[in-house]
Order: sequence, then structure tokens, then C-alpha cells
Amino acid sequence: MDRLFIIKLDNGSELEVKAPAELELKLHDTCVFRRDFYIDSGEIIREITELPPEAELSNLPVILHLANTRELADANNNYMRSRNAMKTARELVGNLGLTMKLLNAHYSLDGKLVIIQFSADGRVDFRELVKELSRALCTRIELRQIGVRDETGIYGGIAICGQKLCCCRFLKEFNSINVKMAKEQDLSLTPATISGACGRLKCCLKFEHEGYRELEKNMPKRGNWCDTPQGRGRICDRNLLTQTVSVQLETGNIVNMPRNEVTVSVSETARTRPNNNNERPTQECRERSHAGGQNDDSREQNNENRPSNQDVSQEK
Repeated sequence: MDRLFIIKLDNGSELEVKAPAELELKLHDTCVFRRDFYIDSGEIIREITELPPEAELSNLPVILHLANTRELADANNNYMRSRNAMKTARELVGNLGLTMKLLNAHYSLDGKLVIIQFSADGRVDFRELVKELSRALCTRIELRQIGVRDETGIYGGIAICGQKLCCCRFLKEFNSINVKMAKEQDLSLTPATISGACGRLKCCLKFEHEGYRELEKNMPKRGNWCDTPQGRGRICDRNLLTQTVSVQLETGNIVNMPRNEVTVSVSETARTRPNNNNERPTQECRERSHAGGQNDDSREQNNENRPSNQDVSQEK
């Protein structure tokens, strides 16, 4: 039975590969694998225990063996060559006047292919660039356009939570994200709060969304009237993670207490309270004041999540 691994290349990209069971492979081993028409090397960073269907497994690259000393030296030389390739590519991009940001270059172990990753605001006609690069580097060229989320995942960093960015730690598929998810998680809609290191909406808004929806099921809404051990009041704020609420009592005092100590008055949920200049604005009102201008950004960020199919190869 074949084993399945995730391999990381020196340009930060990752791919799934399979290996025969008889190969004794472990994490952080550098191995040599065959993919399509070329041979490459990379570091094993994770093993996948749940194998896909046999039809999908048969199309994956195959690990040949552990990299020996000579192959490790070749990989190091290719890394140095990739820096020169990037310098040549930047000069050609400037000469052709292309609006694209070159990120990195990667030589395959056998030198038959150079993969160059770049980012751009839209589609770029780089056919002439491929021809010039193929002529200058004397090898086959493959240009890959990636989004800003993938770019951030390659460079890495520390998120506001203090942990390594999700996009370079475990998250590899970027689904559609919108501002509504932030509202349902009771977050402030200021751009600095809901934007990640890439400048787009935080990825955690998506994959934590279902968890917040479960937490919200038993929580009262803001504005609900309720009975508490300290008297009658109205919900003015809540914390889904700690399952606590802030209640403004009829006396005007605001108290914090667990959700299970509050009994919502269903019959008076829709009751309106007389205007009071001293009343603290609810979180919902504060969110509305920041909601303007977010919709356009959300649509732009959703478009960014769509994968680009712009791959062109030219062989000299």
C-alpha cells in the first residue's frame, strides 16, 4: 500500500506525492520524486493518513528515493541559479512593461523546468515574456499566477492571535468570505479588525463560522428584555466565546453575568425602551456605523479567492 505525503519545495509551494510502502520515510526528509517529464526534490512536511480513491492516487507524483549527497548539492546549486533567473526575469518584465510582481523562481532538480510565481491585479499577457525567458535561460519556463492570500502563505508571518498564519500552517483552500460572517461572530467591522496580513478578510472568519453559529443558538439577542438575580434589564452586549451577557438593569447599572443566569422574557422581546440620552449604544449600532464601504471590499476579496488558471509553458 502506497503512502501519501505533502512535500514542500524551496519556493514555498506544496504538493501531494505518493511513495512505495517499502521506503522508510519520515518528516523533514529530503526526497527525490518524478513529476510529469522532470525530476525534482523537496522536504516532507506532513503525512496524509486518509488515502484518496485509487484513481486519484494513480495521478500523483511518485517518490523515487531519499536525496543523496550529490542530489542535495545539485538542489543547492539550483537554488542559487534561481536567484539569477529572478534577476533576468525582472529585467525582462521591466523591458516589456508588464504589470506583474515576480515572487520567486524554482529550478527542478534535473534543470529541465523553471517555475516562476507572480501576482498581479488582473490577467497578464505574458506570452512574449515566456519566449524571452526560455531563450535567456535555455530551458522550459512555466509562469504561475497566484493570489495575495497564496503569496502571504508563502512568505508567512505571525497573526494577531499570536500564532503562525493559518494560510502557511494548514489552510490551503481559500473559500468565499464576506462581511456578514464577521457580523454573525459579533466582531467590530473596522477594516483593521477583520483584515488579515494580506489585506483581505481573515480566513478564520470562514472556517470558524460554523462554530460561532453553534455558540449563538442559545444566546439571547441584543435588545431582549430579561430577568436576572439582580433585577429586570435588557441585553446590551454579549460574548459568544465565554457565553456571557451584559445586562443594563432598569436602574441604569450594567452587569456582566453567565448566560444561564439570565431568563429572557419572550413576551417582551419586542418591547421598545423610551429614549434615554445616557443609554450606551449597543454593539449592533456600533457595527452599522462601520459597515459602510465594506461591501465593495468584500466583493473584491471574494474575486481574489477564485483560483487562476493562467499557466503557460514554452519549450525551447
